[in-house]
Amino acid sequence: MSSRPPSSQLSSTGNPALDRLRALSHLLDNAIQIPGTDYRFGIDPILGLLPAGGDVVGTVLSAYLIIEAARLRMPSNVILRMAFNVVLEMIVGAVPVLGDMFDFAWKANARNLRLLESKLDPSGQFPRSGTRSRWLVFFVLVGIGLLLALVIGIYIALLQWLVGLFGG
Repeated sequence: MSSRPPSSQLSSTGNPALDRLRALSHLLDNAIQIPGTDYRFGIDPILGLLPAGGDVVGTVLSAYLIIEAARLRMPSNVILRMAFNVVLEMIVGAVPVLGDMFDFAWKANARNLRLLESKLDPSGQFPRSGTRSRWLVFFVLVGIGLLLALVIGIYIALLQWLVGLFGG
């Protein structure tokens, strides 16, 4: 299976929100091609290589796609599925080495873009009939933030343990 982004992912749609989301998703998950292969990856797994801070930046950028999905009036089930993709990538991505490999393969942002694009009408626009629950988005983002704080807390505790073990 090729990881090449669809050609439509980079072309202008006339929908500024969709164009922004496609550009961000491409940058995070598919911007760099491994020479001699069809496999692509973006800056998200590279950011994930930086302990704690990289995961924070990657998660915040991924959360932006969820915020935009809410602005586009995506149904609640789409918002929740997008949040699941981001949370799974954040939690598994926090595991050293295994998480970094997972980040290269999972591509939550590309998955979330496909979820959004599946809701386009035949004219290439998003229907305005979806629900827009500010409370749902608020709780999703707070939940992601709390999980992110937990991951950072685990990193700090692990670092303190390692310093105590090896540092004196």
